[in-house]
Amino acid sequence: MADTIDSALCAESLPKHVAIIMDGNGRWAKAKGKPRVFGHKAGVEAVRKAVSTANRLGIKVVTLFAFSSENWRRPEAEVSLLMELFMTVLGREVKRLHKNNIRLRIIGDTARFSSRLQQKIAEAEALTADNTGMVLNVAANYGGQWDILQATKRLAQQVAEQGLTASDITEDMLAAGLTTADLPDVDLLIRTSGECRISNFMLWQAAYAELYFTEQHWPDFDEASFAQAVAWFVNRERRFGCTGEQIQALLEH
Repeated sequence: MADTIDSALCAESLPKHVAIIMDGNGRWAKAKGKPRVFGHKAGVEAVRKAVSTANRLGIKVVTLFAFSSENWRRPEAEVSLLMELFMTVLGREVKRLHKNNIRLRIIGDTARFSSRLQQKIAEAEALTADNTGMVLNVAANYGGQWDILQATKRLAQQVAEQGLTASDITEDMLAAGLTTADLPDVDLLIRTSGECRISNFMLWQAAYAELYFTEQHWPDFDEASFAQAVAWFVNRERRFGCTGEQIQALLEH
């Protein structure tokens, strides 16, 4: 009985929205004497594990930082490979997401992508648009400052059209223009590979998030790693003394 209560407490105190900065693909590959693209491909498998684990735990929203607006500064060949990988993965994984009732959304300034990729994105979003399960946001050509700026521009347009004054403007009005306006704010932000910064990701939405940094490179981040991060959150946020083993037990129900 006590175990059931403990599990119920754990389930109740899980984060609703988990955001992940998937860092370390290149370093993981380099350590193995392989090209960086090998790391990016291995990172796709880690994405599959994270999404599956979050879905089984009943987490409402997962946001993955796939490609930041700063990533365009990388070597052209690597950017090109990343775009091709994104296309392939979108085409392959969207059916699996749809089968699992997951709704896929691509957030970011997609106008810079090729028309082929934009078409793939539109098709993937349309296929899963009516799904009622977990929402999976993939942040591509995304930056937190860009997100706030485009929300501000939308608000400025409202001001012009509706004759609002400065004192009429509220936080909620600005938040309504963000890419994740209809979703809960980030509860847990995970970053892999030992870097301890948020790199212009979900700046507004993560204002009160718990920040979890791990030395593990992204391709090594598996179901147990995810469970450990969630258990850490529960202990930080709710003071319930939930363990990684209890989170694993929730996965096995």
